[in-house]
Amino acid sequence: MEARIENLPAILRFAVDCADRLSWAKNRLANIELVIEEAVVNVCKYAYPEGDGAIEVSCHGDQNGLRIRITDTGQPFDLLSVADPDMNADVEERQIGGLGCFLIRTLADDVTCRREGNQNVLELTFLPGKKKADHADGG
Repeated sequence: MEARIENLPAILRFAVDCADRLSWAKNRLANIELVIEEAVVNVCKYAYPEGDGAIEVSCHGDQNGLRIRITDTGQPFDLLSVADPDMNADVEERQIGGLGCFLIRTLADDVTCRREGNQNVLELTFLPGKKKADHADGG
């Protein structure tokens, strides 16, 4: 699919439908959706500064976990190398950027990011147990 913000709803629908098939994922659905949204928006906004490009999202889930893989052929980027934002600074004094990467790393159980040939590969893993960061109301 083209890496365009207009395609975000379709990508989220695909990933949420995949997660929703797992009965254990319902209590994590809001955070799974937020993580995917942050990752996809980053690709759409920053991966292809010269023009349009593609994004691929695949999903595999079972009782042991949900794995979502997001790939693009844009500029090399490793979200694991982005520094955490200073959450103690006043909002007016905070540096712009980094919050989305922080949310992804905080809300997913495991995050790997690598460059394979000409592709950025982001793999997100969500496990059945509820994380402390998950919404208390179940989503």
